Amino acid sequence: MRRRTGAQVPVTGLQPVILGGDVGAYSLARTFHEAYGVRSIVVSSVSTGLVRHSRILDNVVEPGIDDGPTVVRRLRAIAEQHPGTHRVLLGSADWLVRTIVENRAELEDLYTIPYVDVETLDKVTDKVLFGELCAQLGIDHPATVVHDVQAGGTPDTSALRFPVIAKAADTAAYHLVEFPGKKKVFTVATPEQLTDLLARVQGAGYQGRFVVQDLIPGDDSGMRILTCYSDASGTVVFSAFGHVLLEEHTPGALGNPAGIVTGHDEEIVAQAVRLLEHLGWTGYANFDLKYDPRDGRTVFFELNPRLGRSNFYITAGGRNTAELYVREHVQGLAPLPDGAPRHLVEPHLYTVLPRWLLRRYVADPALRARTRALGRARRVTNPLWYRAETNPRRLAYLAVAQLNQVRKYQRYYPKGGA
Repeated sequence: MRRRTGAQVPVTGLQPVILGGDVGAYSLARTFHEAYGVRSIVVSSVSTGLVRHSRILDNVVEPGIDDGPTVVRRLRAIAEQHPGTHRVLLGSADWLVRTIVENRAELEDLYTIPYVDVETLDKVTDKVLFGELCAQLGIDHPATVVHDVQAGGTPDTSALRFPVIAKAADTAAYHLVEFPGKKKVFTVATPEQLTDLLARVQGAGYQGRFVVQDLIPGDDSGMRILTCYSDASGTVVFSAFGHVLLEEHTPGALGNPAGIVTGHDEEIVAQAVRLLEHLGWTGYANFDLKYDPRDGRTVFFELNPRLGRSNFYITAGGRNTAELYVREHVQGLAPLPDGAPRHLVEPHLYTVLPRWLLRRYVADPALRARTRALGRARRVTNPLWYRAETNPRRLAYLAVAQLNQVRKYQRYYPKGGA
């Protein structure tokens, strides 16, 4: 694995504060530690194993993280405990970013908040509006039917072929409801199953819209990921494209990449730039995409207004994501150092799984061979295994967590590459 060094321009008194307790939150904390040697404060609803016993962060448990006023009070108290610091506030999930943005007026006197305003956020986080924007700008997007859950009834899916994909348009509102069998994304085999699903969603209290989309054929390796950074003028200055090898398959994490190889795709980046600069976007944007073998297009599914759960694929690939935030918002510099590449090009393997397990479930023999070659070349990174983490209790947790990954794939994804 290549050695990553600290930021080119050091900064003193930096205090990152991160909402969330998942692998994305831990990865953000690791990027700040790698670049600046600082301990982040990670605020989570419970003390998860991913952030417990860590030497690179301080975990603050706030059970009321779902409640805006409670979060504001907690964040203001944290700021008062760290006077004289440059506090940067980040969220590791869409709903947490929305909480930050909607309460910006009560927080921005104490924190740097590197996110767009609510109006711009609404244009992209609602999957219906995102689809309309793609159509307007000529950006590849799957065939879609939109259903008003609150109105009830059954959507007209005559233009689609079953099975289809179904998911909530408003991820922040969907996060707040619970019902048996809840998933982030559903694969629905028949119109009858779709009717049953929508009735359960309505009964749980979700009142937004549901998106029913054409199911793009192909396994997990058809998925792609793209992250872009736009500066304060709304100009895209950096992109990191990746080929997803395998996704997670547990219900709560369905669709999150478990393995990524970095690279570059000029055409896809150009489409993303057209969309982001049309919006006047600032900061990071993370896109989920999939290659369609029927026509050779790579379609855009959604835009996440933040660094994604698997954000460490970028830092692992050679560009520390925290440095762009700090250079622009704390130091008043251009986000990228002079002469720095604007795209990740060199291949690097990101994985949250043991490499042998990743290879087992990657169906394509060529991709399996590629993961093996990157491993032999030591161009591979698991964000959770960090040399700065030496607490025996954490190391024990990680060992057990890796074993549990084997069990999860045996249960939820029994058919994989051999």
